[in-house]
Amino acid sequence: MQERSSVAELADRLRTELDRYSPGGKLPSSRALVERFRVSPVTVSRALAQLAAEGLVVTRPGAGAFRARPRPAATPAGDTSWQEVALSADGAADRVPRSVDATGVTVSLAVPPPGVVEFNGGYLHPSLQPERALSDALARAGRRPGAWGRPPMEGLPELREWFARTIGGGVGAAEVLVSAGGQAALTTALRALAPPGAPVLVESPTYPGMLAIARSAGLRPVPVPVDADGVRPELLADAFRATGARVFVCQPLFQNPTGAVLAPARRGEVLRIAREAGAFVVEDDFVRRLAHEDAGPLPRPLAADDPDGVVVHVGSLTKATSPSFRVCALAARGPVLERLRAIQVVDTFFVPRPLQEAALELVGSPAWPRHLRTVAAELRARRDAMTSALRLRLPELALPHIPSGGYHLWLRLPDGAEESVFTAAALRAGVALTPGRPYFSAEPPAAHVRLSFAAVAGTQEIAEGVRRLRAACDETLPANRST
Repeated sequence: MQERSSVAELADRLRTELDRYSPGGKLPSSRALVERFRVSPVTVSRALAQLAAEGLVVTRPGAGAFRARPRPAATPAGDTSWQEVALSADGAADRVPRSVDATGVTVSLAVPPPGVVEFNGGYLHPSLQPERALSDALARAGRRPGAWGRPPMEGLPELREWFARTIGGGVGAAEVLVSAGGQAALTTALRALAPPGAPVLVESPTYPGMLAIARSAGLRPVPVPVDADGVRPELLADAFRATGARVFVCQPLFQNPTGAVLAPARRGEVLRIAREAGAFVVEDDFVRRLAHEDAGPLPRPLAADDPDGVVVHVGSLTKATSPSFRVCALAARGPVLERLRAIQVVDTFFVPRPLQEAALELVGSPAWPRHLRTVAAELRARRDAMTSALRLRLPELALPHIPSGGYHLWLRLPDGAEESVFTAAALRAGVALTPGRPYFSAEPPAAHVRLSFAAVAGTQEIAEGVRRLRAACDETLPANRST
């Protein structure tokens, strides 16, 4: 974090001094900049690279950095209004919709303005990411023989073997494909398992990104309610009978957004119900590596208890590392594996080999278990801090379940509260949070919000964020407006 700040500060200083040099004029040498500003050579290199990316300087290997010459006058904007006709169509005639609603995804990917507490984040804060371990792993990976060559389309054998061992239950390396992150793997799975226009059963509530995938593929998400013990098997069976669906997507471990874990007695029921319906279960095992320190032994993936090929398993390294470390396992048994492989190859060819090699270096290093232990302890502390602050300052927000894994809490607003009004008031108070509506594929039973405790700097920022939310509650919640 300090290095990033130094790079930005040096870039700002150099940007203000560019007028001293004529276009094409040479800037001081890197050594001179190191001595003048008392920063590292890496900081100088990165600051110059940033200015080069902005088109302000030009760097020439062996010669130095030079002020860029003025750009030619901008070309007048063209007339793109014709695209409204080309992109429009009667939606009823499209098997797969031409327009895609990504709002449920972008709300968690958007970076709030400076000074806003980021309770809407879906990834670890940079201070929790294993940046040093990732950098070291990538450096070692780049020196491996053949690291920049073309990898096998299914993924490196050693990485497939590692993923297979983490799944367990006799899953072999030959049944694993390496995919470019969980979102890509889920997209491949739904495209492989259901034709456009087909129903797909989903948990309710569920991950908005998966709903967006389904709808963009022309599928019809059908909600199946969950409770504190995960999806309700009797309702799942009813949904299969009523719709004829052949796919059910679920998150059995620390479900997003409720945090529920599928109860032991329900695990076998879910597999049995799907098998009798002739259907697949897509298991999104997205935060297995973000269990909290007090979680205790975790249940095995559903895929480990499935010899019949009912489960298509998705398990990613991204949530436990960095949003840019998009390495994931897509595992399946039987003929469906070849269909998954074919779709993935057509869409992406393969995951870049340096990234796969870096994943092997990372998970095989002593830094990996240390990182997981550190994150487990930190997430527990943050969860407890947010839970305590909410109970103290915002008792009117119901917290039905405190998870022992994952990175967020799922809160129910009081009856009569409007999510959009509350989230807007929260943003005015300096807090970005995620409204609950995008997590439902049909009308929600109540208003909810999701608060992340992983994307902020620490427990002090959590306390400050909850304090700010008090003002939003006083402004918008029905009981408080009447007093």
